[in-house]
Amino acid sequence: MPGYELWGEEEKKHLNDVIESGILMRYNFETLRNNHWKAKELEQAIQKKMNVSYAQLTTSGTTALITALNSAGIGAGDEVILPTFTFVASFEAVLSVGAIPVLVDIDDTLTMDPKSVEKAISPRTKVIMPVHMCGEMADLTSLKELAKKHNILLIEDACQAFGGTYKGKYLGTIGDLGCFSFDFVKTITCGEGGAVVTNNHDYYIHADQYTDHGHDHVGNNRGAENHPYLGLNYRISELNAAVGLAQFEKLDKILSIQRNNKQVFKDALKDIEGVEFRRILDEKGDNASFLSIFLPTKEKAKEASQLLVSKGIGNAYWFDNNWHYIKKWDHLKLLKTLAPLYKEHKELLPNYANADYTQSDNILSRTITIPISLLWTEEELAKKAQILRSSILEIIQ
Repeated sequence: MPGYELWGEEEKKHLNDVIESGILMRYNFETLRNNHWKAKELEQAIQKKMNVSYAQLTTSGTTALITALNSAGIGAGDEVILPTFTFVASFEAVLSVGAIPVLVDIDDTLTMDPKSVEKAISPRTKVIMPVHMCGEMADLTSLKELAKKHNILLIEDACQAFGGTYKGKYLGTIGDLGCFSFDFVKTITCGEGGAVVTNNHDYYIHADQYTDHGHDHVGNNRGAENHPYLGLNYRISELNAAVGLAQFEKLDKILSIQRNNKQVFKDALKDIEGVEFRRILDEKGDNASFLSIFLPTKEKAKEASQLLVSKGIGNAYWFDNNWHYIKKWDHLKLLKTLAPLYKEHKELLPNYANADYTQSDNILSRTITIPISLLWTEEELAKKAQILRSSILEIIQ
């Protein structure tokens, strides 16, 4: 699954370029850096490959989300619609800008259900934020139609689906803004890093400024730069960008390996009655970093998950997972924060603890997700596929 599995000489070469110059910051120091601009090169590479006008690197996927929201002017009291199944960073980012996370059910794509989204739209709604969980796309056709109909923004959280596509366009480039994560266990890694992409010039300028304390980056004299807006320090370092540049050059290879290995696993399970695959809206665009299956009952899914772990097949049973599903998000449901929320902000937040997410529960409680490794040999892959098949048969029968 993650690019760090294919670490090699390419990463070392780009890192050495930075180390030898001694310039670790992405801005300025023109005469000392030996013409190495790793962050700029990675941004330009993303723009070219993904046919998107602008890319702005950040320190993480989380800061990419925060940057995207700020760039689009989302803030106090604005509602942002999110799925119940995502990484905690999605709602953390929304809360951090003073906005209101509104959580909606998922469907059998394991992404937000467009019908639930439409029911959740209110006069305060400013953003629909689909999360392309575990490498596969949300229903962007339906969600774009809803966004257009209600004159609200579509911001894609594509942090887990880098390189995936939908109807020929890269995930993250289809909405008004898109966000990626390049942390250590993502499709490609910078060690830590992220990116915001957009075709909107104003949003890009805002992102460029916001991630560097509001600097406008006009001219070559940093001390003379203006600060049109307040910002924060979300600058990626040249070291992190160097790693990401080498990884980006391997993206097609990574996706090819994942797609092959995932297909072998799917073939091992496809004729087992009682096993269903997650619905993928565009099979050709599948990032393929994970295989998700549904079993007939919650009990069988949990039992299968435990059996697979005991036989060396790592997997996630999301229903009991602390990081990715609302069931275990007590810090959100109980609003546990280190700094008190503004009274007005707190009063606008939904009652997450008592919300009814029966549809999501019914789907996720039957779901097992298996990460796809890049390192399996043909022999290892065949052996694991057989173990997967026999284990699921044991549980189903």
